[in-house]
Amino acid sequence: MTTTGGRRALHGWLVADAVSVTGTRVSMIAIPLFVLDSTGSATRTGLAALAEMLPLVVFKVLGGPLIDRLGARRISIACDLASVVVVASIPLLHDAGLLSFGGFLALVAAAGALRGPGDAAKHSLVPALVTAAGVSTERVTGLSATVERTASLLGAGLGGLLIAAVGPADALLIDAASFGVAALVLAWATAGLTTGTGEAGGSSDDTSYAAQLRQGWTFLRGDRVLLGITVMVSLTNLLDAAWASVLMPVWSLEPGRGAAALGLLFGLFSGMSALGALCAATWGDRLPRYRIYLGAFLLTSLPRFLVLAFDTPLPGVLAVFAIGGFASGFINPILGAVIYERIPSALMGRVTSLSTAMCWSLMPLGGLLGGVLVDAIDLSPAMVAVGLAYLAVTMLPAIDPRWRELDRRPDPGPAATPAPPSHSAQAG
Repeated sequence: MTTTGGRRALHGWLVADAVSVTGTRVSMIAIPLFVLDSTGSATRTGLAALAEMLPLVVFKVLGGPLIDRLGARRISIACDLASVVVVASIPLLHDAGLLSFGGFLALVAAAGALRGPGDAAKHSLVPALVTAAGVSTERVTGLSATVERTASLLGAGLGGLLIAAVGPADALLIDAASFGVAALVLAWATAGLTTGTGEAGGSSDDTSYAAQLRQGWTFLRGDRVLLGITVMVSLTNLLDAAWASVLMPVWSLEPGRGAAALGLLFGLFSGMSALGALCAATWGDRLPRYRIYLGAFLLTSLPRFLVLAFDTPLPGVLAVFAIGGFASGFINPILGAVIYERIPSALMGRVTSLSTAMCWSLMPLGGLLGGVLVDAIDLSPAMVAVGLAYLAVTMLPAIDPRWRELDRRPDPGPAATPAPPSHSAQAG
């Protein structure tokens, strides 16, 4: 693949990811509202969320060896195309009067089972895109984080408008269409991309599927930095879920706040995070990763909890959220670059799938944690407790010398230098 073709692959991958993330954010709003609209049951709404998340995490792990055997590009496109059928079936069967609640849960579970390996496969393409486009890993991970933050913000707004216009069921048709568009864009843009993971016709490795799955875990467990990142992100995702799903909404119930203030804070944090990620994409390859990691988490961890816990006036809260959001934008590009650089290409699918699944595994418990803390010790102490836990989890690397390996970049040489024109990347 030529350098021009490599840039086309990178840009197409970013467009496909933007379309996919936007559609996913629409469904995140549409599915719970569809259940509430059709059943009126909060319990069934919770069951729908569980039906999607559980197979998503499980199949993200189980799909890793298949990504390495069949190729990340093939798995990503196949999962997106299958998702068109599965997601579109929900509104079509509903409109025909043929959709029971059990059938709905089965379709939601199938959508989650496809999204898990599909998303993992897309992200497994990062090392190949870095090589093909001739850019730094931070550039690709930074652009990816910028696209994800921006598409998430726009997708939530689009979802609200669509649901208001056509209802939650028909809004899912837009999500189904987004999978089809993402698959077509990725198939066109990455034609001829060499990934090193069996893209040319399957892996020649005759190791059993179970053995390949164990190889992924063995590698992740043996790399203290990768395992440390995975554990840290899983814990911060748990705390972020408690913050976003319970602590922030409870804070907004106080007089003078409300949904408008809540939306403003979330939107500001996400927007500034997208800006930070864009800066990381531009200058990340020249920044000291370890110090940026520590500084970013210092700014984005405890301060946002404290300003809410101690009734800081709204302008002060906005300032802290703007600074913390901007700092948070540097985190995923840095950690993503480290992860992709440390994993051999032959293990990329299974190790990244396993790591991402572990990062997501505690998120369903975040709401429960937040609710229990608020009921037990009230909102302000709960904010302080979660903020201190967040600070402790993210600052442990300051006392572990192994984390200084974040600054270790690939040696400049034939293996790390972008190839000549003939050659062909997860609160959580």
